Amino acid sequence: MLEILISGGWLMVPILICSVLSLAISLERAISLQRKNVTPKDLMPSIWLWINSDQMSDERKREIAEQSALGAIIIAGLNSASLSRARMQEAIQESASTVVHELERNLTALGTIAAISPLLGLLGTVIGMIKVFSAIMLEGTGNTAVLAGGISEALITTAAGMFVAIPTMIFHRYFHRKVDSLVLEMEQEAVTLVDTMHGEPHV
Repeated sequence: MLEILISGGWLMVPILICSVLSLAISLERAISLQRKNVTPKDLMPSIWLWINSDQMSDERKREIAEQSALGAIIIAGLNSASLSRARMQEAIQESASTVVHELERNLTALGTIAAISPLLGLLGTVIGMIKVFSAIMLEGTGNTAVLAGGISEALITTAAGMFVAIPTMIFHRYFHRKVDSLVLEMEQEAVTLVDTMHGEPHV
């Protein structure tokens, strides 16, 4: 493996860095975007229970807001429930924009890695082929070792770039889809909260 990396030339270094970053971001997002961390199943039943039993203290509200993304949105709505329906919706939207931004954290970087990895591989291909043609110009086609080295460098960097880009693109699309699903679920819970607090009970 080390010989392959070395034979790929200096461009294998940024490709290797991209692979490490891609893996780190994917693992971090996989943990952060778990449903139990974003929209816990038992959160809303507990909130309604505390509201109906008049046990929703300020301290409990802070704990709920800090524990999950859905909790932060719901508490923003509850804090403005005494205001008009439009103001409550506005407070929820303001909180949701912050929450969604946090859910999408590092996804842009993941997409960038997926885009630049094959370009780095292509650049390695171009450099390798330049070496091949330079060797042909200087020494003719007799020095097969030099020719093979240039072609090998070209092929290895291309393969490495694609090897990093393909799974990175898959994870990027998967996490974007998961964020969309979680946002839709939180939106439904927020709508239920607003309707219930303003006389259209869903619970």
